[in-house]
Amino acid sequence: MRESFWWRRGTPKHKLHYRKEVEIRTTLQELLLYFIFLINLCILTFGTFMEGPLLEGLYWDSWYNNKKLYNLNNSSRIYYENILLGVPRVRQLKVRNNTCKVYSSFQSLMSECYDRYTPANEDLSEFGLKQDTEWKYSTPSANSPWHWGFVGVYRNGGYIFTLSRSKSETKSKFINLRLHSWITRGTRVIFIDFSLYNANVNLFCIIRLVAEFPATGGILTSWQFYSVKLLRYISLYDYFIASCEITFCILLIVFTIQEAKKMKEFKSAYFRSIWNWLELLLWLLCVVAIFFNSYCNTQIFLLLGQMLKSTEKYSDFYFLAYWHIYYNNIIAITIYFAWIKIFKFISFNKTMSQLSSTLSRCIKDIVGFAIMFFIIFFAYAQLGFLVFGSQVDDFSTFQNSIFAQFRMVLGDFNFAGIQQANRILGPIYFITFIFFVFFVLLNMFLAIINDTYSEVKADYSIGRRPDFELGKMIKKVRQIIF
Repeated sequence: MRESFWWRRGTPKHKLHYRKEVEIRTTLQELLLYFIFLINLCILTFGTFMEGPLLEGLYWDSWYNNKKLYNLNNSSRIYYENILLGVPRVRQLKVRNNTCKVYSSFQSLMSECYDRYTPANEDLSEFGLKQDTEWKYSTPSANSPWHWGFVGVYRNGGYIFTLSRSKSETKSKFINLRLHSWITRGTRVIFIDFSLYNANVNLFCIIRLVAEFPATGGILTSWQFYSVKLLRYISLYDYFIASCEITFCILLIVFTIQEAKKMKEFKSAYFRSIWNWLELLLWLLCVVAIFFNSYCNTQIFLLLGQMLKSTEKYSDFYFLAYWHIYYNNIIAITIYFAWIKIFKFISFNKTMSQLSSTLSRCIKDIVGFAIMFFIIFFAYAQLGFLVFGSQVDDFSTFQNSIFAQFRMVLGDFNFAGIQQANRILGPIYFITFIFFVFFVLLNMFLAIINDTYSEVKADYSIGRRPDFELGKMIKKVRQIIF
């Protein structure tokens, strides 16, 4: 009788059963509340994008049949529907002469040497006509973001040329810059920045066109189009989004209280569960997302009105777009971990439980295999970089070699380029890489997963499985409702 009454360190059976029911109900409530949170978060991450053209397109004053546009109200249009905010800006960064050393045998042939762009090599002196901002260096502001290009990372500031609202006046200024050699051998990058607003879709498009001049010669072009919604809470859908944001904050407060209670109850044991660490990471990301959103809205409220008033000056919306993109990145990472957290609630499903048991049981074997895999993988990446790097763009850097090999595993490769770069080592590299990595190592990885899954499935077949009591509770709820 005593053994039937007491169980597991002196806990009565009826109390233990009651605790299990309470735990299952709490988990079910948490699951339902979390789904509401996840759906709300998915709604908040919806967005759209658009693009726009440059210089000849900056001054649209007539229709396709050369008839005059409708009343522009002292504004410029692009594609008829997009209002040009302020005026565009052209900016360049230069490096000083003699920033690199010329070998003694060639000093008689080359008296000038311009190194690649770095802040230490940047030219800050006046040049040319030494008039206006296009010939004088403008210091960058403290809060201006840097630009990450193909061959360098560039800061703000430089030699700035602001365009006019008149197309003819802007053209004459460009001719004047060309005649007085505004672009020199020391020029390393030119930025063309302007911003648009489309009232039809209530979107701002912040555009940056970039031309980089590497030290090797030539020119590399790139572009950035940031479509952001700076004017918020206008339509009914915007107010619906606002209600979702309020719900998001309320749910975050509820989750904070729940996690605080768990930490107080379990103390140090709370941090032994990986799911609790995921909870803390998700909570931290949500707090950071709220901070970014609040900061963006505050800056928009303070700066947007001033920028829209200055129609004859360049309106720097790039700063607002930069922080808005960072906010979108934080939201993207947050929703990724929010979806991953669903695995916490898969104990009520037998198939998903087998999947999680398989991954947790073979993690040590996978780590050991990964060490062996990446030793061989990086060895081939170094080989490809050294052999083909000077002729094949996919292997131009060590990082590119790594990504090129991942693409080769997936069947995307340029064998003709490899063979043309080296007719002997090219085919040998390709055949041996495919054999060892694709046919041997990847099949070893699949064998590890397959064997572990067979063991887990065998354990489940003889009854060694976790309790699916949460699933039973869901079935009971369904029977009560229906």
